[in-house]
Amino acid sequence: MPKKRDRMQIIEDMLSAIQSKGGEIKPTHLMYKSNLSHNQMSSYLEELIEKEFIGKIAKKNYEYLIITDRGHKFLNKLREMKEFEESFGLS
Repeated sequence: MPKKRDRMQIIEDMLSAIQSKGGEIKPTHLMYKSNLSHNQMSSYLEELIEKEFIGKIAKKNYEYLIITDRGHKFLNKLREMKEFEESFGLS
């Protein structure tokens, strides 16, 4: 049975989903790509926007979420840490 995702895995999934869509995504698409409920996503979004990992923009009458430079840096460091853990067989 697969284990549940922890907080960092969910944040990584969210930032990766935005990054994979060219740096911007509609909120509903992020919710589906990250496999989160609306309440879960709202909670994480609030935190990620507060920490300036994600921003909001309006485009063609829609709201989009964008990954910021700070979000890119965080995601890269997170991936480096995972690679480090894997290289020592800790994950």
